[in-house]
Amino acid sequence: MKSVLAIRERPWFWSVGGAVLVGLAASLAFGPRTAGNMLSAASAFVVFSVLVGLGQMLVVTSGPGNIDLSIPATIALAGSVAMHVMARNDAAIPVGVAVTVATGVAVGSFNYLLIRLLRIPPIIATLSSSFVLQSIAISLGHGSAAPPPALENFALGHWLGISTLAFVALALTIATGIVLFRLVQGRSLSAVGQNGRAAHLAGVRVERVRFATYVACSVLVALSALLLAGFSGGATLDMGADYMLLSVAVVVIGGTQVSGGRASPTGVWGAACFLFLVNALLNASGAGAGVRAIIYGLLIIAVTAVAGGARALRS
Repeated sequence: MKSVLAIRERPWFWSVGGAVLVGLAASLAFGPRTAGNMLSAASAFVVFSVLVGLGQMLVVTSGPGNIDLSIPATIALAGSVAMHVMARNDAAIPVGVAVTVATGVAVGSFNYLLIRLLRIPPIIATLSSSFVLQSIAISLGHGSAAPPPALENFALGHWLGISTLAFVALALTIATGIVLFRLVQGRSLSAVGQNGRAAHLAGVRVERVRFATYVACSVLVALSALLLAGFSGGATLDMGADYMLLSVAVVVIGGTQVSGGRASPTGVWGAACFLFLVNALLNASGAGAGVRAIIYGLLIIAVTAVAGGARALRS
């Protein structure tokens, strides 16, 4: 009994539980085969939500008011830069990956400098930077934007019915978890998120931590853009449009503390799967667009409210 209660106190429990319940509902409604196809598709499509969610999770964990609204523009820019550098050439994929990471570092540094030097709120700074990034992406929007064949084959590949992209996302999630929960850098981020002044007095270099957080977020988003371009057959200017609100949704539903200080990488996975399966279930049932939007929103509110109530009781 105590072990069950301990699991329920985990921040990821409610999002993962919601995803399991929706998966069971799909199996009962449409049969195991259809449910299996949904899960196979989910292993590919949720990867991009997971990666942008992990990045947003790090920023949100760094303290109240911290959020990155430049994610859609970062996806558009990183995808365009990577595709132009690789120019459909398999041999240029390592260079493309390096350039993608460098783009993420540059975007994260730019966002942080706007926040730090201009002393403006992160929500305003990152929204402003998104216009600059989108403009640069538009200027690169001419010419080749298709991925190299090897990258496309990898992005569309499966192993044991699971998308190869899922293994990439899992590796990055594990790396993120190790940093957050096993290394000094992660403990410093948690301390800064809980109380920046107290962390400073304790010897934590607060601004260095926040700088690294915004850079890490943009790098994860840029890698997501590279994989998304390979999966979808090329980079487009609007391919990141759905991920600004989605990145926030998976963080909140996944159990990350919005006020900062506590992250939940497992919860991001659970929330991404939950949202995808709900949408897939509603589409398979033939529900109209209006009905889907209402049910979709109510389920998100329900999971968030239940999880939030449980966290309030614990505190």
